Amino acid sequence: METQKFEIATGQSHIDWIGRKVTGAHNGTINIKSGTLVLTNSRLTGGSITIDTASIKILDVTDPGTNAQFAGHLASDDFFAIEKYPEAILDITSVTGDRVEGDLTIKGIMHPIAFDATVNLNSDILQASAKLVIDRTKYGMRFRSGNFFKNLGETLIYNDFDLYVSLTAKAVEEPALA
Repeated sequence: METQKFEIATGQSHIDWIGRKVTGAHNGTINIKSGTLVLTNSRLTGGSITIDTASIKILDVTDPGTNAQFAGHLASDDFFAIEKYPEAILDITSVTGDRVEGDLTIKGIMHPIAFDATVNLNSDILQASAKLVIDRTKYGMRFRSGNFFKNLGETLIYNDFDLYVSLTAKAVEEPALA
């Protein structure tokens, strides 16, 4: 059984996000801080990804003042509380076919998650992509959630947000045993 470890190339990897509300949606990016993926017999079997929550950017709000205000709100305790929790972590616990299961920790709160991933290996370069649907209320992000507040009307923000993850990773050379 051959096991290979791959280190995520953070400069070549990214996460795009989309959050929806009654009147539309917002989108942006968030950076990957670090991570490794493990393959056994050329199949994904594990790994861990650290997400830099302080890097969240909003792409669809072009007015600088409004964008800064929105970014500040996403950084606040209503959402990611980035001062206290500057990272989110995804630990892969099992993989069956294309189905990945893991533990996602946001704001110090861990919940299991499952999603489909596409993994391609070309020599010592691994490329992977996945769409994760996250219920923000599981992680203490209840701001304008219809599950917790009534009569929100057009100010309602849907609980689920989407993360579109695209990873490039390079094989790590393991030191030879003497």
